[in-house]
Amino acid sequence: MGFSSQKKCPKIRKESKHNYWVLDVDIQGYFDHINPHKLMKLVEQRISDRKVLKLIRKWLQAGIMEEGKQRNSILGAPQGGGISPLLSNIYLNVMDTLWEKKFSHIGTLIRYADDFVVLCKTKQQALEGGQVIQAIMKKLDLSIHQEKSRLVNIWDGSDGFDFLGFHYRKFPVRKKGGRTFFIMNHIPSRKAMKKMRKKIKDYTQPRSKLLMDIKDMVKGLNRKLQGFKNYYQLSPLSKRWLNRIDWYVLQRLNLFNNKKRNRRHKHAYIQDTVRETQFILVKLAS
Repeated sequence: MGFSSQKKCPKIRKESKHNYWVLDVDIQGYFDHINPHKLMKLVEQRISDRKVLKLIRKWLQAGIMEEGKQRNSILGAPQGGGISPLLSNIYLNVMDTLWEKKFSHIGTLIRYADDFVVLCKTKQQALEGGQVIQAIMKKLDLSIHQEKSRLVNIWDGSDGFDFLGFHYRKFPVRKKGGRTFFIMNHIPSRKAMKKMRKKIKDYTQPRSKLLMDIKDMVKGLNRKLQGFKNYYQLSPLSKRWLNRIDWYVLQRLNLFNNKKRNRRHKHAYIQDTVRETQFILVKLAS
């Protein structure tokens, strides 16, 4: 069901103890294909105030700006607004309700906004769940992205799946006596790591930033790093991946510091950068 993203990890770990097949589903162009008429009917089931309903209709009909030009569409909901996630959640609540009433015996549906997975005991149940999801999507005028959706066997940790920026997989844990168990855990996904590196590079790369003092540069970086740390430091296993981001931050700061001082070897003197920033730089893996 749709629920707080902070509750997703325990829910998935709990269900993975007896469910070994995961239906990882991606909705194709979700926000672009929401049927506004069906959405309004769902909203009207919850809101009776005519002024509020009128305002929502106008918002849905406002269109979007592309390259400075307004584009109107009979389908879709504008992204970026504060109300957009709420309305999209209401739209997919139909799937939650149908699954809970008629198909919960197939497996457990875990959803947050338009990102969801279904955990099943057997492959046959997972395949059946895929057919059910396709039928529900058709009812909502949506479609599944076939290339990005897949069936994952999580039994022995040989494969995993991404969900809300995390990569979930069963990692081996050695117990006393030499026995090895596979326990579900989560680490930052490759996409999340790549996106974070890009944020750091985009912030430190512009030549105009060379006018800044390194301490001011660190303060700006810390705001980005703290949010990443708060979200991804939920698992002790994440420390290894967060260390990689820490090292990348130091490399970028060292490059900045050497350029600022017109040093010939741009990647040298990293110890100087470590000394200058060690007490003010947020450490993700600490």
